[in-house]
Amino acid sequence: MNHIATALLTADSSTANLVSMILPLVILFAIFYFMMIRPENKRKKAMEKMRSELAVGDVITTIGGIVGTICAVKENTVVIETGADRVRVEFTKWAVSTKGTQTEETTK
Repeated sequence: MNHIATALLTADSSTANLVSMILPLVILFAIFYFMMIRPENKRKKAMEKMRSELAVGDVITTIGGIVGTICAVKENTVVIETGADRVRVEFTKWAVSTKGTQTEETTK
């Protein structure tokens, strides 16, 4: 009878030991998810939405820093007009950084 009680106590302590090792990892993963992964996914969805809603007449800034007004929107590209010379340049939609002009450099 004493051997059975000892075996049960040993099993309970090994289970508690296993839980005490796994629980911090689960908590660390949850913190990592809510601090890093989830906000990045939200930013990606917001950028995809902004790029899908581009329309003629919008002022945009590309990832290269070129500012211009959209004069044509195609399926995967946009044509923008830059400067007083009315130079037209075609960019892929993923190259659009922001809608509107950037007045100062932003850090991420």
